[in-house]
Amino acid sequence: MGGPGDPPEGTPKGAPGGGEDEYRSVVFDESFVRAARLQEFSAQERMADHAPAVRRRPPLRRGLSRQALILVMLIAVAFGTAIYMGVRHPYGTPDAQKPATPLRMTVIPLSPQGKVPGATDAEYLYDHSPAAQFSVGAEGIPLPVTRRTEHFSDSQVLTALTTAKDYLVHSSLYPEVLDSGQIQPARMLVDPGQLDQFDQSFEHPAADGRHAPTGWLVRFDPTRAELADQKIRVQGSLQVIEADSATLEVNADHTFVYALRPTGSGDKARVSLFTVRRELTFRFDQGDLRTRQVQLITSSVQAGPLSCAEDSADRFRPLLAGQTAKAGGPAGTDPYATDGTTALCGTLATGAQPTP
Repeated sequence: MGGPGDPPEGTPKGAPGGGEDEYRSVVFDESFVRAARLQEFSAQERMADHAPAVRRRPPLRRGLSRQALILVMLIAVAFGTAIYMGVRHPYGTPDAQKPATPLRMTVIPLSPQGKVPGATDAEYLYDHSPAAQFSVGAEGIPLPVTRRTEHFSDSQVLTALTTAKDYLVHSSLYPEVLDSGQIQPARMLVDPGQLDQFDQSFEHPAADGRHAPTGWLVRFDPTRAELADQKIRVQGSLQVIEADSATLEVNADHTFVYALRPTGSGDKARVSLFTVRRELTFRFDQGDLRTRQVQLITSSVQAGPLSCAEDSADRFRPLLAGQTAKAGGPAGTDPYATDGTTALCGTLATGAQPTP
């Protein structure tokens, strides 16, 4: 027997689904029916109102659904919040946005009391000088143990120290900087707020306490002296303190000793030592820590043997082996120039030089 829904004679042979298969292509799902523009009246509606068999449905609303509208609003709010937070950076406090402080510098030439000692071997001079126990190159600029401060993490303190060390290396140890050929290695580490002062120092050098190139970096007159040994001796220390809630300061005090000989004289020429002590104060705000750049606040430089009568603001003009200082003191100081700086010169102690 056939089932309740089967024809009395059963399903015809050769038709697995009976006559239903013939209409499968014209069966519409519910979404299709709801989307139809025409709607058929019910039989009761047609009998009561004598209406036509069908009626036109109102047009579908093509606007955004409520869910889509809410989604668009959420995206707009999120986008607006991102812009707001970008403008008001969490590090953008008034202290962090302060303009960079101009660098104040002092460059003091040290004049020898007699002839400059010399020898044909740089190592021999180093071994017979106070620099005998100094380290070579960047090894002489060790980093202290880092500890977080009240407002700065361990990593931020370490970043400040390593960036200060990078500046010392780039401005005191690079041969292309020492021979006055390049300033870019040091310049790229300077905070943008100090670049105008930096550039003006090299374009228009002046011994005014603000625009001396030798206050920014170490460089020699290439027509007078050149490195006789690439192994520059260095000794010093770095100390970091929290100046305020938005600022770290690093104090650097290092002595650099260079072996020099007359330019173009060859390997047989006598070598002498030239000493530069650099005391620098670096300042770092949150922006400097992110970009790994420095603000130089103070620079105190003592260098010799030099002649006080010669200008040491632009380049160092070392006195080499066998030479003596020229007669005369530093440039005069005008006490009426309130914005000027005092001309200074010191004497290089005999014990600070090698004893060949």
